[in-house]
Amino acid sequence: MTAVPDTPADTATPAAPATRRPFRSWPRAARWSTYVAAVLVLVLVAGLVTAVVTVRRSLPQTDGEVEVPGLGAKVEVVRDDHGIPQVYASSSDDLFYAQGYVQAQDRFFEMDFRRHVTSGRLSELLGKDALEADMYIRTMGWRRVAEQELSLLSPETLSYLEAFSAGVNAYMDSHTPSQMSLEYSLLALNGLDYAPEEWTPADSVAWLKAMAWDLRGNMEEEIQRALMTVNHSAEEIASLYPAYPFERHQPIVTQGAVVDGVFEQDASGSDTRKPARPALPTAVTDSLERLGAGLERMPEMLGHGKGIGSNAWAVDGEHSTTGKPILANDPHLGTSMPGIWYQMGLHCTELSEACPFDTTGFTFAGVPGVVIGHNQQIAWGFSNLGPDVVDLYLEKLDGKLYEYDGGKRPLATREEIIEVLGEDEPFTFTVRSTKHGPLLSDVSAQLSTVGANAHVQGPAPERGNGYAVALSWTALTPNRTADAIFEIDKATNWDEFRAATRDFAAPSQNMVYADRAGHIGYQAPGLIPIRKSGNAGAYPAEGWVAANDWTGNYVPFDALPSVLDPEDGLVATANQAVIDGDYPYYLGDSWSYGYRSQRIRDVLEEKGRLGVEDMTRLQLDTSNEFAPTFVPYLLDILLPSPYLAAGQRLLKGWDHTQPTDSAAAAYYNAVWDRTLELTFHDQMQQSVWPTGNDRWFEVMRRLLEEPYSPWWDNADTETVVETRDDILYQAMTSARDELVRRQARRAVDWTWGHQHQMDLESQTLGQSDLAVVRWLFNRGGYEVPGGGDLVNATKWDAAAEDYDVTAAPSMRMVVSLADLDDSRWVSLSGVSGHAFSRHYSDQTDLWVAGETLPWYFSRDRLEENGEDTLTLVPAAGG
Repeated sequence: MTAVPDTPADTATPAAPATRRPFRSWPRAARWSTYVAAVLVLVLVAGLVTAVVTVRRSLPQTDGEVEVPGLGAKVEVVRDDHGIPQVYASSSDDLFYAQGYVQAQDRFFEMDFRRHVTSGRLSELLGKDALEADMYIRTMGWRRVAEQELSLLSPETLSYLEAFSAGVNAYMDSHTPSQMSLEYSLLALNGLDYAPEEWTPADSVAWLKAMAWDLRGNMEEEIQRALMTVNHSAEEIASLYPAYPFERHQPIVTQGAVVDGVFEQDASGSDTRKPARPALPTAVTDSLERLGAGLERMPEMLGHGKGIGSNAWAVDGEHSTTGKPILANDPHLGTSMPGIWYQMGLHCTELSEACPFDTTGFTFAGVPGVVIGHNQQIAWGFSNLGPDVVDLYLEKLDGKLYEYDGGKRPLATREEIIEVLGEDEPFTFTVRSTKHGPLLSDVSAQLSTVGANAHVQGPAPERGNGYAVALSWTALTPNRTADAIFEIDKATNWDEFRAATRDFAAPSQNMVYADRAGHIGYQAPGLIPIRKSGNAGAYPAEGWVAANDWTGNYVPFDALPSVLDPEDGLVATANQAVIDGDYPYYLGDSWSYGYRSQRIRDVLEEKGRLGVEDMTRLQLDTSNEFAPTFVPYLLDILLPSPYLAAGQRLLKGWDHTQPTDSAAAAYYNAVWDRTLELTFHDQMQQSVWPTGNDRWFEVMRRLLEEPYSPWWDNADTETVVETRDDILYQAMTSARDELVRRQARRAVDWTWGHQHQMDLESQTLGQSDLAVVRWLFNRGGYEVPGGGDLVNATKWDAAAEDYDVTAAPSMRMVVSLADLDDSRWVSLSGVSGHAFSRHYSDQTDLWVAGETLPWYFSRDRLEENGEDTLTLVPAAGG
């Protein structure tokens, strides 16, 4: 019997009114319009059905059973209600095979796009617009270095990478491109006829080069200093790069010294602090500005963003409510969709020497293992150490030779061929290198002008048409960072953890440690070059002078700063100075100035004992630590009308925090922005305008005490000499008018979130010229608290025209070593890379609201809270 749906009487079709013409008497035009409308409806319906099918076909299977070739035994993948996978396998090979398969399910297009980035092959997907970025990366040779590294890796690591690749390929072999990602379907409409090639171990290793490039150190600062020498004295430049304020902001390591080449934490060092780096010579042209612009063309999806950094800290059991250590971490990277991290767990069903993994945390799509997280015994987190690991060298060329140390040497060369979508012929070019590295000036007209104009010291060969520019960078030396990832995942105590970090070559990170035995620690790893001149040059060095070379040695690992169980019971890192005192090696000096780190340390010390909730609350801290210095000066300014003073009144009694609903924070940041603009824009080239990071906190702290400093004077007003109070008056009145335009006339109606918003954009099709395509892949308009160099570091750029977020905590995690099931985590986006998956951005609202998810570790809790279980089984005969 067929059920007939109920139809209420009042919804029945009414009789046609008497004046209505019967269908047969309608005009012909009306009939045709009806036909056309009907056809359009059918087309729209067909289009909608096609769109739904296209979208849904790429969503992964997360339940049931799938046969896959090459698997040794059954593997289970348990996903929670946010789609985060936990993999259970009986062997290491099966574990990483399944990791590759599952990552490909969720994010294969992202993985494929990333390997095109790191191989210098974006032009194959995106056409000639990507050619410049490809040439840069081919010239540096990221992929070539990654392939060389494979021969250095341990047999175990290589087997894990191969198993991971096999899992990715098993997924690829059973899916067409359109079944793997919506992006492939849309790119096909642009003429892309493409079948992804097999995944290889080098594809995974090469991504580590991309992250090392993002976190490479202070090259941009060196360029900025050089730019300012055009029209500023050495003293003026030095005032904009003040020394680290050790007297107010504590470095990471406060105990220990290097003794006989080994850093001993119980040794005492003298408090001889390093002086500020010397200012640059006075003649550098604006060609260096074009250098900066050229480097900014590197793909944004690499995690790049102005103000990137991180927070990572740990407290011991005496400072926690649990009696065991608690560790917290939130790396600050550029915002993107999907987010840069991928959450998952890797669990051997029985731990053994052959299968030693029981770990969970964050990794990169396309990279096996867990990069940041915890296992059954230890937890670890990263923040960027920021060492100086890059130098530029001027090179004098003579045909196929270059000058060095009084003689001439042959250039090394190789041919590179780049396929370009839409072009009949590939693009071919020659990469040339000196002993210092590849010639970046060969791939960019902007970079070639550096050699044509850059200042040189002392006797120099004839410049001719200009010197070439070579790049020395530690990450271009093959290393074993991939080994370190797996060794850290397996480590069960401090000694094993430290041994693992020996191989972590690039990027150099502050590594924070905690374990269930009650220990906490800190280790600085990485390849940091020792230069013949001691400190690094602050501008391109003369490559023909051997004294400018690196020695070929690196700061010995055993001499790098390290501490276990510090006396005060806590480790706090936020990109501040690593160590003061008489440390004998040059690590770098482009630290953050310690406003975030000192706030974290102060809260940890004031609270006494902290729990997991206290740690997650601290990650959301929006206290502006420069505001107590700046606000009193603003309150001293006399504003002559109630209209102008309305914003100023908000600052009276303000607690200096920056939640989204704060009117005072909205006004304060507008004033800060305008103060930097009015003080510096008239005297600086645009490329070096202040971004507002905490270096400018320190600059302005000193400048506020000098009301008649020449920096306050507006160079554009010839007959008036402005003072500090003149500039602050203009900044406050201008900010008042700006916020009326942006928000509302009444100051009490302003909110910080209204002007401080975050957009998450796909770094591929999210940049499309078509609004509907951008809508498919991007998410945005999130009103967020925090700000640049606050603990909740939602960075914005004071040199830009708005207050939009440029970098933010890419994830947040808090690990309880007393009960791993009591840990918390959240990602900026979601685990899925599929735009129409419910897990594409299902963590973003939680992230914005300052909430986190339960991070269960024990299998009982995971299965209790699991939503889907996919079983991978060996294919018959395979």
